[in-house]
Amino acid sequence: MSRSLNKVMLIGNVGNEPEVRATPNGARVAQFNLATTRTWSGPSGDKQEKTEWHRCVLWNGRAAGGGLADVVERYVHKGDRLYIEGSIEYRQWQDREGQTRYTTEIKVREMIMLGGSRGGAGGDENGGGRSRSAAPERARSSAAATGEASGGDFEDFPGALEDEDDDLPF
Repeated sequence: MSRSLNKVMLIGNVGNEPEVRATPNGARVAQFNLATTRTWSGPSGDKQEKTEWHRCVLWNGRAAGGGLADVVERYVHKGDRLYIEGSIEYRQWQDREGQTRYTTEIKVREMIMLGGSRGGAGGDENGGGRSRSAAPERARSSAAATGEASGGDFEDFPGALEDEDDDLPF
């Protein structure tokens, strides 16, 4: 049996103010760039860093009360930290001069807003931060506010590692 999987999971910082527009048939679509950064020590022990940019596209679904594009328009801004889940999509088109252009996009199906400690609690009242029930308060960690990604530490979830009642079945 042949199976395949096209799944992307990213945590990063929004690199530009999202652009939200309507298509001719009335569907709404949001686009923004998400930066993911990795750091490592080079052969001589010096710190090295590489940032990758991902073009994210979110469409409104058929759900009542709006969709992801509406949530992005209201609550997502440059510098915010997000968890994105979706699939990679490659497209090509002809520009005005007749040149073939190519793009790689992340077609987002799930989004979770991750917040820090600046200006209030991020996410919903339960602390989950799910996009469909996101609270209007936008909280950004200092790293997200400056556009820098944190180095993999758990500053957004300080109590998560200390909780011994984790409900794991083993």
